[in-house]
Amino acid sequence: MPTIKYKPTTNGRRGMTVPSFEEITKFTPEKSLIVIKKKHSGRNSYGRITVRHHGGGNKQKYRIVDFKRNTEGAAKVIGVEYDPNRTAYIALLEYEDGTKSYIIAPVGLTDGDVVYSGADADIKPGNTLPVANIPVGTFIYNIELYPGKGGQLVRSAGCAAQLMAKEDGVAQVRLPSGEVRIIRLDCKATIGQVGNIEHDTVKVGKAGKTRHKGIRPTVRGSVMNPCDHPHGGGEGRAPIGRPGPVTPWGKPALGLKTRNKKARTNKFIVKRRNSK
Repeated sequence: MPTIKYKPTTNGRRGMTVPSFEEITKFTPEKSLIVIKKKHSGRNSYGRITVRHHGGGNKQKYRIVDFKRNTEGAAKVIGVEYDPNRTAYIALLEYEDGTKSYIIAPVGLTDGDVVYSGADADIKPGNTLPVANIPVGTFIYNIELYPGKGGQLVRSAGCAAQLMAKEDGVAQVRLPSGEVRIIRLDCKATIGQVGNIEHDTVKVGKAGKTRHKGIRPTVRGSVMNPCDHPHGGGEGRAPIGRPGPVTPWGKPALGLKTRNKKARTNKFIVKRRNSK
């Protein structure tokens, strides 16, 4: 899916690119599958900001996406839609009994296609089946970590994981980050690659589009006063003055690994990302 580049008629247009939305075939959401999405602007139940730089943004409604794919059998694709809540596109399915549901749309899925869910489904994009029934080397997405909980891994635009091996009741899956992780064979996964693969090449172009997403401005700590941030103060442009960058509250930031070294799930990680 190519991107559209605008002529530099204004400073905001200069360099701006947007998706061509060629994969989109349906432009209004299914009313039975949308719910109200309330904004909290990063505030907790006391009204205090616990997550900075959140607020404003365009009004959105949440689309209920079926990550479990428990309804077995054939389903026809009615259309592919844009989802404001995620980078991937979603496809509206209609099953033989008339029920409808949304799934994350893979590359190449379009109106009229038929997708299946079940252990005997073919190895085609959009079909969901247990990892035990998927051949080694297949590209998959929307992977379950726990059987029946629904897909939790590989759901962003353009992502795909690869099934590397199967032995002793488990499978090894290489994730888009390069991490190799163990997945149970009775977990489900969907065949293919998530659509909207050009998403990471889009240039925002202007500050207003970021505000439309509900992201407020971020001020660098180095331009604050020392009473406001540990990086602040000094005459002119001053260095951090510490062994490494920290948060406004003095906690290490930017690169510090926060994963618990005693995490129960560490045993499921065969190879870390970026490991040599």
